[in-house]
Amino acid sequence: MASLKALKIRIGSVKSTQKITKAMKMVAAAKLRRAQEAAVQGRPYAERLEAVMASLASKVTVSESSPKLLAGTGKEQVHLLVVATSERGLAGAFNTNIVRAARRKAAELEAAGKTVRFYIAGKKGRVLRRFFPNGIAADHDMSAIKTVAFDDAQAIASDLIRRYEAGEFDIAHLFYAKFQSALVQEPVGQQIIPVAVPTSVETANDGGAAVTYEPDEESILADLLPRNVAVQIFRALLENAASEQGSRMTAMDNATRNAGDMINRLTIQYNRTRQAAITTELVEIISGAEAL
Repeated sequence: MASLKALKIRIGSVKSTQKITKAMKMVAAAKLRRAQEAAVQGRPYAERLEAVMASLASKVTVSESSPKLLAGTGKEQVHLLVVATSERGLAGAFNTNIVRAARRKAAELEAAGKTVRFYIAGKKGRVLRRFFPNGIAADHDMSAIKTVAFDDAQAIASDLIRRYEAGEFDIAHLFYAKFQSALVQEPVGQQIIPVAVPTSVETANDGGAAVTYEPDEESILADLLPRNVAVQIFRALLENAASEQGSRMTAMDNATRNAGDMINRLTIQYNRTRQAAITTELVEIISGAEAL
């Protein structure tokens, strides 16, 4: 049985931990509101641009002059999985769920005979090195990012496009967590390079409209296609920022409650041990008095 001193020290330690988790919960809650607003505001533009590019992809006629970002390379052998995670931990299952979704996709592709490479964007995604030690194509440093900005997404997009044009991969998939609420963050896998061709049902929604380019097709697509990649990555970073804070707030709330339960149990144990020690002392005093 632990001594009174050891129990007292342990209770003090748990109380200190509880103060830290409670403070982290409050900080995450304050950051969550701003991050959630940014993620929600960024969705309509990203979704609409994705739909426009998908519509263009369904109408493009593949030729040697077709933009590779729209028509593809003509091959589907090498797949690059862009895994966007956070730089910090203590966020519940947020990072684990994203990595698990990427691993599941990698297993499907490898089972189909495809070659899989990983592009890590976020420190917590480096856990993939354990499972794919020879499959890491790049590790983009995001440690300097404090608040997500479009320039951060643009830097990743430019690097991906450069690698794509150099022939390092044929298809790129982006993995992140879509924010639903503080309790729910849904892992999402999305093809960003080349533009995913929609199904026949989705294609029918545009009414079969023709596409007219002004001033000309080449200049429009030269600006629009790289921008679409950057916008989708920017959206992923915004969703991740909100999801991370929501998951951290929930995790720290649970940790604070668990610390409270542990303090109650240790306090009861401390009181019982103290009472037993007092009873023993009384018995010894009475026994000594009777002996005299």
